[in-house]
Amino acid sequence: MNTAGAILAGGGATRFGGIPKGLERVGGIRIVDRLAELLERVLGDAPLLVANAPEAPSWVPGLRVARDVLPGAGSLGGILTAVVEAPAPVVCVAWDMPFVTEGLIRELARGLESADACLPESGGRRGVEPLCAGYGPACRAPIEARIAAGDLRAIGFHPHVHLATIPARRVAELGDPERLFFNVNTAQDLTQAELLWRRESSP
Repeated sequence: MNTAGAILAGGGATRFGGIPKGLERVGGIRIVDRLAELLERVLGDAPLLVANAPEAPSWVPGLRVARDVLPGAGSLGGILTAVVEAPAPVVCVAWDMPFVTEGLIRELARGLESADACLPESGGRRGVEPLCAGYGPACRAPIEARIAAGDLRAIGFHPHVHLATIPARRVAELGDPERLFFNVNTAQDLTQAELLWRRESSP
């Protein structure tokens, strides 16, 4: 696939318990390592790591690290950085999502063949998942324009690009949506993620 991958590690490497959350382990494997292996396996090349923390280059040796091209723009800035730095349309995944599947990555990459951006529908507050989505080069100018206007919503630029969505029923065929888009923000979330992993892995 002529599609790159990017892991979005967040502008400030949000910490709990003193450790950046993507470096936490689920099922004995760091979340960032799970995502790096998944994206490389599906897309054929090692993903970009979008991160501002000074220690980020040591997190996953072999991954190219890119700092935000427009600092202070939150998750939208991370998406912009992936679009600017990737050599092709790019599938982005937040680094605190341990249960993203191969099927979902493939579906997002496929959607970029005919659209500027491709997002899975979900039951979240936005109706879609912008931090587990695909973005093409045509997204760059609209994102930059929204940031310049002070609109840092991750979906604020959508009216200005050709947008495709993966319908909720199709997402459900690729995995349980509540598990697919589960993200680890707190120590409690980490405990829940471990329980979900064990439940899925048990005979």
